[in-house]
Amino acid sequence: MKHFRKSILFAIACMLISLSVHAQMSDEQVIQYVKEAHAAGKNQEEMGRELLSRGVTRAQMERIKQRYEASQNSNQVVTGNSNTERRARASSSSSFEAPIPELVSDSSSIFGTKAIPKSAIFGHNVFTNPALTFEPNENMATPANYRLGPGDEVIIDVWGTNETTIRQEITPEGNIMVSQIGPIYLSGMTIEEASRKISQTLSSKYAGISGDESQISVTLGKIRSIQVNVMGEVSVPGTYRLSSFSSVFHALYRAGGITEIGSLRNINVIRNGKKIKDIDIYDYLLHGNTSDDIRLQEGDVIIVPPYSILVNIEGNVKRPMYYEMKKDEHLDNLIKYAGDFSGDAYSDEVRLIRRTGTEKQIFSITNDQFSTWKLEDGDFISVGAILDRYANRVEIRGAVYRPGMYELGGGLTTVKDLIKRAEGLTGDAFTGRVILTRELEDLTHEMIAIDLAGILKGSVPDIPLRREDVLVIPSIHELQAQGAFTINGEVTRPGVYPYAENTTLEDLIVQAGGLLDGASTVRVDISRRLKDPKSLEATTRLSETFTFSLKDGFVVDGTPGFVLYPYDMVEVRRSPGYQEQRRVNIGGEVVFAGGYTLQQKNERLSDLVKRAGGLTPSAYVRGGRLIRQMNEEEIAQRDAAIAMARMSAGSDSVSLAKLNVSDTYVVGIELDKALANPSSYHDIVLREGDRLYIPGQISTVKISGEVQFPNTVAYIAGKGVSHYIDQAGGYSRLAKKSRAYIVYMNGTVSRVKRLRNAKIEPGCQIIVPSKKERRPISLAEVLSIGTSAASLGTMAATLYNIFK
Repeated sequence: MKHFRKSILFAIACMLISLSVHAQMSDEQVIQYVKEAHAAGKNQEEMGRELLSRGVTRAQMERIKQRYEASQNSNQVVTGNSNTERRARASSSSSFEAPIPELVSDSSSIFGTKAIPKSAIFGHNVFTNPALTFEPNENMATPANYRLGPGDEVIIDVWGTNETTIRQEITPEGNIMVSQIGPIYLSGMTIEEASRKISQTLSSKYAGISGDESQISVTLGKIRSIQVNVMGEVSVPGTYRLSSFSSVFHALYRAGGITEIGSLRNINVIRNGKKIKDIDIYDYLLHGNTSDDIRLQEGDVIIVPPYSILVNIEGNVKRPMYYEMKKDEHLDNLIKYAGDFSGDAYSDEVRLIRRTGTEKQIFSITNDQFSTWKLEDGDFISVGAILDRYANRVEIRGAVYRPGMYELGGGLTTVKDLIKRAEGLTGDAFTGRVILTRELEDLTHEMIAIDLAGILKGSVPDIPLRREDVLVIPSIHELQAQGAFTINGEVTRPGVYPYAENTTLEDLIVQAGGLLDGASTVRVDISRRLKDPKSLEATTRLSETFTFSLKDGFVVDGTPGFVLYPYDMVEVRRSPGYQEQRRVNIGGEVVFAGGYTLQQKNERLSDLVKRAGGLTPSAYVRGGRLIRQMNEEEIAQRDAAIAMARMSAGSDSVSLAKLNVSDTYVVGIELDKALANPSSYHDIVLREGDRLYIPGQISTVKISGEVQFPNTVAYIAGKGVSHYIDQAGGYSRLAKKSRAYIVYMNGTVSRVKRLRNAKIEPGCQIIVPSKKERRPISLAEVLSIGTSAASLGTMAATLYNIFK
């Protein structure tokens, strides 16, 4: 039984590890996996285990199935006219249609076709932009060509000799009912036509209307809604109820926009069985022409056919993407649609790739053919860039006042002209041999040596320049290595200084700011690199060294006025007789607390206490502690440990929380033994920055960590650890008793190996660490994991049947 439980726990642990190392798959990744797994012949159980190991849950599988099934029932809808209904339709559409494009994309890639995304076709996003709804403004004045129909409210105002207001809604029969007159037929009339008819009819009741005594005004109140059909290549074809002010663009927006294969150039509006308009959306997008956006009427049908010609233009145009073309349009129209050529385009010729049915063909079309070249569906046009070179550039570098690039031609045709344009040579120019780099026809380069001095004097013919010539005039300093000086040690500004001829040792020391207080005037070393260009044998020597003594900054022992060579290195030594003061501090229960300057290198704890006048009667000597400042070596070791901890990974890495990142640390001392035995190993040697603190008498013990009630209690001589643990309520459930330890006031630490032998002193702290809590895995969790794998396998098989 025990072996069986271990096997179960091991299997569960492996499954949990697998779950932890896989990120959860997206819905599209799950669908793709199911297809591939079924094609590979995997059964339901294998698919279930694999999906579970990748973080897929049963809820996610159910969600994928429901979203797909819901999307199949919502391809055609009849929407309302209110904003609430439109928002509800958009919300539901976004919730169930999201997986569909991915599924289409997956299936198309399987069958060897690839759908063009809508965002890559010019204009296809205009009817899916939420900020561009084309929604009609119902608060504007009634258009002159608006025709009344059933559902419109007519407002008739009469004023003058006779005054009255009549509000009537046109009935389905096309009439309004006026009291004492009867029905007046208005359907199909404009507001102007309806006003004349109503005036004629009302003149029988109101005598003054026919003359100037009374006037009549007919306006439109509440407008009706109309029902139109949007068919063809739109996202959601169907019947829509819209405002009677609505136009074709608004209807296309309400239908979710045009699909990837829908046309933007040939949208048909059918009214009473006849085509009344061919709409070209490009006229609106490119020229702002809204004349095609005609107002719809009851029963209108909008048909979006597939495109006829779709071409792709890429390269150096301002708007590279797919464009729909008409049959009578040419290449120059496409270039205009793409925003014309970009600034770096090669506009003299473009390349066109065309599919002929059996293979591809490439055409090179020159700019004189742009206006006559007709495009076909699937054409690919590539616009190249201009060459990355200059037609009239020359360049001059080196020892001239204005180096750089210049225009070849006009008054600049020769080497002498170029130097003149660069404002002449600098004083350090070397004119005996100047290099002209020239590019040949095969794009290789040749180097031409020029006697520039002869050209400037007129004794040598001037040289004509060509495109891309580069003239380099060297400096005399570049022809000879001029190594810098280096000075280190006890000077104000150690570092590297530029070479100058006849620089002496004294000169370099002055440039470096002079000597510091600690500088040795009897030992200044100069090291010089060995140079023997005519040598034929190797040597074991690495450098040549000179030593000097100084007085008042001048050489007194050695060669006075010693001239430095390039690359010489000067080292000003520190005087062994120079010592800076080193300070320490003592505080607490001593007679004269404060800072002290060390008198000897090996001064110890007992010496410092003695210099401070000794201890006071209330001093607790066992609690004395030493706080030490880190030196440069210790800081470097600490930083290296922190860097190692940050680069390490895993459970065995060093915890940053356990590293002491302070510049000080406590040195564990036993001051009572140091004072009793001066100069013994207990009597530690002090160093700069040390702080010795001797506390007063203390009579408490602190208990912390995994105890029932962390506490501070009175110290009782002779009592052991168990007494103080009891004073804190005993150990807690997570206490790790074997790792308990004691921290004493003097900075030393001792483990509590045995409770009876542990030594307790006043002021110490007993710390009990904790152990990690382990949570057992319940039988219900074991059964749940097994059931989930089986359920996911069944659901995977169901999804495959849906999407295959």
